[in-house]
Amino acid sequence: MNTAQTIAKKGFVWLIGAGPGAADLITVRGLKALQAAEAVVYDELANSDLLANCRSGCELHSVGKRAGRHNASQGEINELLVSLAQSGKKVVRLKGGDPLVFGRAGEEIEALRAAGLPYEIVPGVTAATAAAAVTGLPLTHRDFSSAVVFVTGHQCAANTGGLDWAALAKLKATLCFYMGVRRLPEIVHNLVEHGMAGTTPLALISQATLPAQKVTITTLAEAAVIPSEHIAQPALVVIGEVVRVSDFAQQVPGLAGRDRGSVL
Repeated sequence: MNTAQTIAKKGFVWLIGAGPGAADLITVRGLKALQAAEAVVYDELANSDLLANCRSGCELHSVGKRAGRHNASQGEINELLVSLAQSGKKVVRLKGGDPLVFGRAGEEIEALRAAGLPYEIVPGVTAATAAAAVTGLPLTHRDFSSAVVFVTGHQCAANTGGLDWAALAKLKATLCFYMGVRRLPEIVHNLVEHGMAGTTPLALISQATLPAQKVTITTLAEAAVIPSEHIAQPALVVIGEVVRVSDFAQQVPGLAGRDRGSVL
C-alpha cells in the first residue's frame, strides 16, 4: 500500500507517533516522513519543536485536543485528512505517543479506507512505556507483575459501565491509566471498593521525558486526596507493586509520603 509508485499517483497519509514528549524520541522513519510532508495535521500532545523539521511551504494544521479544549472534532479531522490527501498532497498526521494507543487513529484509518486513500502507520513510543522507563519503573517484573493493562481515564466514572473494576482490582497486573488525573478519586474509589488494598503503590508521572517532568510516589488511598490541580497534565497514573522498584520510590520511606504523597 505504501509504495513510491502509489504515492506519486495520488495523495498519501502517514499516521505518525511523535513519542511521549521529548522531540528526539520520534522514530527515524517518522522524522523522514515529517521532512517530506507537504501538509502536517498535528495534535497538542506532539512536541511543537518537531515542526521545525518541516520543509518550507509545508501546510500546518493544529487540531489539538486537551481536557475541556478541542480545536477540532474527530469528524472534522477525518475530513481534513481526506481532503488534503485527495488534493494530491503527502500528509503527516502527527500524534503524541503511539497513534494506535488511545490516539483515535483507528477512526482516521476507517475514513481514509472509505475514501480509497493510501496510508502508513508509523509507530511511536507510547506514554506508559516511556514514563515508566524514564523513572526506572519496570511495568513487568518477575516478583510483582507479569501483565500490564492500559486503561483510558475517560471511562473511569462509575456510571459509564465501560470497565470491569472487579477484574482490574483482582488481576494483580500493572495498571496504567491514560488521562486519568481528573478521574483519580473515582479510580481509587472503584479499585478499593472492589478489593484492591489502599496500600497499593501508585505513581503519578506528568510531562514525562520533558524538562518539567514531575513524579509523585504515593499509595492508592493517599492519591485520592491529592487535588487534581496540583498535578501537571498530561499525566500517567501507574498502579501496582512494580512501583516499589522505581528510582523515585527508593527515596520514599514506605512508598507513601506524609502530607498527601511525596512529590520528587
